[in-house]
Amino acid sequence: MKIHGKVIIVTGAGSGMGRQLSLQLIAKGAKVGGIDLHEGPLLETLDLCGGNQSLFFPIVHDITNFEKAGEIVTSIEQHFGQLDGIINNAGIIQPFIKIQDLSIEKIIQVMNVNFYGTVYLTKAALPILLQRPEAHVVNISSMGGFLPVPGQSVYGASKAAVKLFTEGLYAELKNSPVKVSVVFPGAIATNITANSGVKMDMPVEEQSKNSSMQALPAEKAAQIIIEGIQKDQLHILVGSDSKFLNFLYRLAPKYATDFITKKMQALLK
Repeated sequence: MKIHGKVIIVTGAGSGMGRQLSLQLIAKGAKVGGIDLHEGPLLETLDLCGGNQSLFFPIVHDITNFEKAGEIVTSIEQHFGQLDGIINNAGIIQPFIKIQDLSIEKIIQVMNVNFYGTVYLTKAALPILLQRPEAHVVNISSMGGFLPVPGQSVYGASKAAVKLFTEGLYAELKNSPVKVSVVFPGAIATNITANSGVKMDMPVEEQSKNSSMQALPAEKAAQIIIEGIQKDQLHILVGSDSKFLNFLYRLAPKYATDFITKKMQALLK
């Protein structure tokens, strides 16, 4: 999809990859309806856009609230006069603990934010997008969506659900004006650990600095995603770790699982 002149919803627009996606989309001539759970960071993104709500329209919204999804999408369409795309970027991780130690409440929260939040806004936006001459749905999965990561089993399950939901959507919309992409980021230098309420001695993003595959800056990740959107790619792999592990898991699933287990063992409590 061409970016210039489009109106695109971005969730998680108050920080990290969501903020960078918003800023880079606007730099390419798009307008953004930015959604975030937290008002302060969202207004900081607005400030980075010169405080111009004709370019960046901030909305504080809990994406797990399905009853408000349609209202939020409609308000963005009415504000700009059109809606051409959505990037479901908002997400959280779980504490790095084994499934038997993870509370049911946390399991439900992770699934609600990562999977159902994506489904609710996608479903609300689709009737509008299908009326456009060109539109795009982009859902952020994770390399944990195709490769099991110990200590992140429920997070991985939520992202695997996003993967198959998006691929199914691609098949259903094949002959429509709506293009579909699913994104598989590796380690990205964002504040997802803190934003998820996960307390660790050293966040995952910091630990990656000591590994052979360092976290990719959020700016670079956003650039790769936008390039993938412009090329109408179904799968967008972000980072050398995501590309390598995707190849390895397809080639030798058991070996790849053992490999990532050894790498992540230190994070398990």
